Amino acid sequence: MDQKTTIYDIAKKLGITAATVSRAMNNNPKISESTRKLVLETAAKMNYKQNRLAQSLRSGKSNNVGVIVPRIDSNFFGSVIRGIEEELHPEGYHVIICQTHEDENRQIENISTLLNAQVDGILMSISNVSKENDHFIKNVVDKKVPLIFFDRKKEMKGVSSVTINDFEAGYLATKNLIEQGCQRIAHLTGDQSIEIFEHRNNGFKSAILDSGLVLNEDYVFQTKSRVEAGKLAVAKLLSLDPPPDGIFSSSDFAALGAIQELRERGIKIPEEVCVFGFGNEPFTAFMELSISSVDQSPLEMGKMAAKVFLEQINNTDKVKIEKNVVLIPELKIRKSSSRNL
Repeated sequence: MDQKTTIYDIAKKLGITAATVSRAMNNNPKISESTRKLVLETAAKMNYKQNRLAQSLRSGKSNNVGVIVPRIDSNFFGSVIRGIEEELHPEGYHVIICQTHEDENRQIENISTLLNAQVDGILMSISNVSKENDHFIKNVVDKKVPLIFFDRKKEMKGVSSVTINDFEAGYLATKNLIEQGCQRIAHLTGDQSIEIFEHRNNGFKSAILDSGLVLNEDYVFQTKSRVEAGKLAVAKLLSLDPPPDGIFSSSDFAALGAIQELRERGIKIPEEVCVFGFGNEPFTAFMELSISSVDQSPLEMGKMAAKVFLEQINNTDKVKIEKNVVLIPELKIRKSSSRNL
């Protein structure tokens, strides 16, 4: 096996000290530009490879940031990750992406893996966390690793977050359906133990009550963010008497499933039933029957989460920074909910 080149080999070759070689490689201002250039050129010729682990141990920084998401096969989370990476890469950080697949055990495993990898921070959109497993997330804070929630958050002291106003989003989407003449509106909600779905549901309910309509709890169905889940929910809703004439879904995928089921049953959209989704996935705009949806500004959310992380990691004060950034949701009104178009 070929012996690896060390800084001592480079120092010997150039007739300088190993300390000078090390300083040159780490851009120490005490080293002249000509010496730094000579050291780097010599290191390249001698096929020298820096030991990143040793470097991180010396500096106390790995320049790696962990990102935990429920899934990456959605435009929303893909765009958030892109925003994070675009903001962090120029600052010298690399992003490690983990998926939970909505599995609490996978989430715990991801957190442990990232902490063991000595990441400089964790940015995460949480899946459901039972109270007995809260300590796995608190462990990140206890280890003084910056933790920033985005989209899905948990109320924790000292932890920053970047979200949209989910209550307002639910309220405005439902209000749009009411303005189109819908009076029996169903809501396909996500897991109510996750704060964003609770807030969207509260916005939905408030819009119904503020408009003087009857809130029918039979019209509220908890579904997963999947096309098949939307189809099953609508099949159950249509068995009710009377069936709903409007559907607000907390997921574009469930909204798509709802539309597919309605069409298979010969129900006209939006004439008989209006549908409003959430997430503004690309397919919502490009379908023949375009789907109304709530845009969550994922690219901006990712960039903002990264900026909050950078602010924390570069903070030299002893006062802990805690920020809760709330972005404004934007309605994308399309054919599926527009009887007046």
